[in-house]
Amino acid sequence: MKRSGNTILITGGGSGIGEAMAQRFHDRGNVVIVAGRRQDALDHACAGRDDMHGLTLDIADATDIGAFTRRAIADFPATNVLINNAGIMRYEDIGAARDLADAEATVTTNLLGPIRLIDALIDQLAAQADAAIVNVTSGLAFVPMTATATYCATKAALHSYTVSLRDALRDRVEVIELAPPAVQTDLTPGQSTRQGYQPLEEFIEELMALFDQQPTPREILVERVHNLRFAEAEGRFDEAATALNEMVRKARAAQQ
Repeated sequence: MKRSGNTILITGGGSGIGEAMAQRFHDRGNVVIVAGRRQDALDHACAGRDDMHGLTLDIADATDIGAFTRRAIADFPATNVLINNAGIMRYEDIGAARDLADAEATVTTNLLGPIRLIDALIDQLAAQADAAIVNVTSGLAFVPMTATATYCATKAALHSYTVSLRDALRDRVEVIELAPPAVQTDLTPGQSTRQGYQPLEEFIEELMALFDQQPTPREILVERVHNLRFAEAEGRFDEAATALNEMVRKARAAQQ
C-alpha cells in the first residue's frame, strides 16, 4: 500500500482507532473519507482538515450500504483504499439461553457489514491503481475471550475471509489484515482508561510505522498482539486462552 496519494475510505472513522488512523493517513497526504452513523462525530474527526470528509453509513443496514457506496463513488471516484474498521463488542453469557439480539447485531455489523461493503466496492477498487483493502480483525480472532464469544467468532471469520480474499484478488488489489491488541478506546464501557490495555496514541504510532514499511506487511501486528496471534503456532494456545479468560473474569469481578 503506497504511503500517500490515496483516496481512503475508513468505516468507524468517527472515534477510537478509526479516527486516529484517519487523521494519521490524512497527515501523510491522502484524501480520507470517514464513515459512521453519527454525523457529529464524523465532523469532529474532520474538523480543520481539508481533503478529509465525513459520510454517514449504517454498516449493519444492507440497503444503506448500497446507497452509501453509490454516493461515495460519485463524490470520490478516485477511491482506491477501503479500511473496514467499524465494529461492536458486546459482553454475553453463552452458557445459558438468552436474548440473541446482541449476538445477531454483532454478526451483522462485524462480519456481514465488511463483506457487503467489499462486494459493493470491489469493481471500483479493482479498477484503480495501487488499490488496497484493509480488514480490521483482532488478537481475539486467534485466542477467544469467552465473555465476548460472538465478537471473537466474527473476527476469526473475518480473518478467514481476508485470507481467501487475498488469494481471489492477487495481482489486482492488495489485501491486508490489521489485528489490534486490547487498546484504550470506547469500544466497551470503561475501556478507554482500563489498565493493561495499550494507550491509543502508543498503538497508533507503532501501527503507522508498520504501514510505512515497504512492502506493506500482509498482517499489521503491533508487538502487543504477538502473544495471541502466534499462540497456536507456538504451541501455547491453551495456556494463552486460560490466562486471558482468567484475567477477564478477575477484572470483571472487581468491577461488580
